[in-house]
Amino acid sequence: MEHEAHEPHHHHTGHGGHEHDARTGHEDRGGHEDGHAGHGGGTASWSMAAKATLHCLTGCAIGEVLGMIIGTALGWGNAPTMILAIVLAFFFGYALTLRGVLAAGLDLRSAVRVALAADTISIIVMEIVDNGVLLLVPGAMDAHLDDALFWGALAFAFAVAFLVTTPVNKWMIGRGKGHAVVHRYHH
Repeated sequence: MEHEAHEPHHHHTGHGGHEHDARTGHEDRGGHEDGHAGHGGGTASWSMAAKATLHCLTGCAIGEVLGMIIGTALGWGNAPTMILAIVLAFFFGYALTLRGVLAAGLDLRSAVRVALAADTISIIVMEIVDNGVLLLVPGAMDAHLDDALFWGALAFAFAVAFLVTTPVNKWMIGRGKGHAVVHRYHH
C-alpha cells in the first residue's frame, strides 16, 4: 500500500516540455484513481471507499427513515414497514448516484446501468447488516419514531453497516467495479 501510494503515475520526467501534455492528455482528473481501479489486483484508497459508502448510506438512510415514517403513519406492522423502508432505501441509494452520473452528461439509460452496477451490492450488504442489527437490538423494532431507542438503534445499525460495507466497496473499486464505474464520469 505504502509503496503504491508513492509510485509515480504516467510521469515522463525525461521530457521536460512533454510532461504537461502527457498529463492533460490523460482521460480526466480522476485518472489517477482509475489507474488504480483498472489493475486486476489494484487497490482503492480507504477514503475513496468510505466516500462511496457514505454516499450509499445517505440514500439508504433517507429511504429507510421515510419508509418507517410512512409505515408508522399508515399504522402498518413491522414487516410491511421494513419492506417499504428497504424498497425506498434502494430507490434513494440509486437516485443519489443517478443524479451525479446524469450531471456528468450521461443519457438516462446508461446512467441507470451505471447506478445499478455501482450500488446494487453495496446497498444489499448495507440493508442486510442494517436491518439485521435492528432485529438483534431488543425492542428496536417495536420502538416508535419518538422513542430514543429507535433512533439510537438506527444510528448504531447504520454505523455497523458503514463499517461492513466500506471494505466491500474498497474491494470492488480495487477490481474496477462498483463506484469505480461512477468515478469514470466524475470530472
